[in-house]
Amino acid sequence: MSETTRNRLMLGIALVLAAIYLFPLYWMFLTTLKSGSAMFATPPSFWPSDPQWSTYAYVWESRNLARYMWNSLVIAVGAVSLITVLGTGCAYVLARYRNRWIDVGLFLILMLQVLPASLMITPIFVGFSQLGMLDYPRLAVIIAIAAKSMPFFVVLVRATFMSVPIELEEAALVDGNSRVGAFFHIVLPLARNGILVAAILIFMQAFGEFVYSKSMIQDVELQPASVGLNSFMGPNTNEWNNIMAFASIYVTPILAAFVLLQRRIVSGLTSGALK
Repeated sequence: MSETTRNRLMLGIALVLAAIYLFPLYWMFLTTLKSGSAMFATPPSFWPSDPQWSTYAYVWESRNLARYMWNSLVIAVGAVSLITVLGTGCAYVLARYRNRWIDVGLFLILMLQVLPASLMITPIFVGFSQLGMLDYPRLAVIIAIAAKSMPFFVVLVRATFMSVPIELEEAALVDGNSRVGAFFHIVLPLARNGILVAAILIFMQAFGEFVYSKSMIQDVELQPASVGLNSFMGPNTNEWNNIMAFASIYVTPILAAFVLLQRRIVSGLTSGALK
């Protein structure tokens, strides 16, 4: 098999896999434009004959979607800010002061990522309740998300710091900079791409968080869009076009951010792979 044929075959396989992966998203957006009868038509249509664009406006107003989106944004930004401030310094220390015990400790901490949120929510809920933090439910959710996502952030940013030559810091120290000054003026600017990418990935995860928010935020006015979407569901649910419209509005900002920043995300994820 020639190189050209092999490349075309791999491209074809990639396109098929991409189509399979993206089809649920296409069907979600398609369902938002269908009427009630068209949703249950047999055989199903792959393009609506009479698009119902008013569904988006109806869901936005009737479900107060702006409030849900704002709450999701507050939680995501709060979690990312807390993780970035605390995790960046932690990642730098783990990158510069390496030994066997630090590697073992980092591995054990990273294992927390294996535990699902549904398993961790019970001890977290009890602990926050005893501390009185459930009186500030959004703050409690932000801290819970930060605790869960911190190891992931630290591992990614640590790899970025390890790719920054330590000789640059040593040269800055010789020129009269302190260790803190060298970090802020030399290391941090060179590692900003990796930090930004890790923050973006954490933001995407926090924006769609459900388990902590559903368990700790009882006030409807403070609930994020993930919990608002769940409020649609019931034993006799049939308004699938409205549900899909809510979901489409909810995921579109994340999809747009990913598409616009995909090159930066890929470059940031691989920035620590080579030195």
